Amino acid sequence: MNKDNLDKLFDDLQDAFNVEEPNSGHTKRFLDKLNANANPVGTSRGSKIIHLWKPLAGIAATLVLILTLVIANKPQNEVRDLANVSPEMEKTQSFFTSTISEELKKLESESNPETKMIIKDALIQIKKLEIDYENLKVDLTKSGDDNRVIFAMIKNFQNRIDILQNTLINIENIKQLNNVNYEYNSNI
Repeated sequence: MNKDNLDKLFDDLQDAFNVEEPNSGHTKRFLDKLNANANPVGTSRGSKIIHLWKPLAGIAATLVLILTLVIANKPQNEVRDLANVSPEMEKTQSFFTSTISEELKKLESESNPETKMIIKDALIQIKKLEIDYENLKVDLTKSGDDNRVIFAMIKNFQNRIDILQNTLINIENIKQLNNVNYEYNSNI
């Protein structure tokens, strides 16, 4: 059919549309049904269970997704350090790290223009030992708690402490030399 025929058909049937009225009370019944679906107070037990499971299923799906992401992002080969070997090694590592931290604080408090280069050199040596320690952690993981690696890790801690203590001794010697020079110059 072309457009003219369609227009003519609708013009002819214009009075035939919407000629019947709905039964009386149709609007009230329609609104009652609409309200009954919106407020499921009078609904059966089965539909309540369905309405209850929908949010719970969403929560459960979210938890499963989060759990999957956590497990998937967990590192497969966790790098181990002394603390992972045994409780005694954990105490040893804790002792060394706290001692190193204290020595670093002492070193920072002694920083001045005269000791700047000595402290800088010591920190460079400490940084190299820290890099070596990270490599030893990888070796420990690969070797399965090999005693040689454990001893090397302990020796690494001891070397760092020795460097810090020797640096503090050198700084103390510089202070004493400066005091002697000051006293000598003031006596002249």
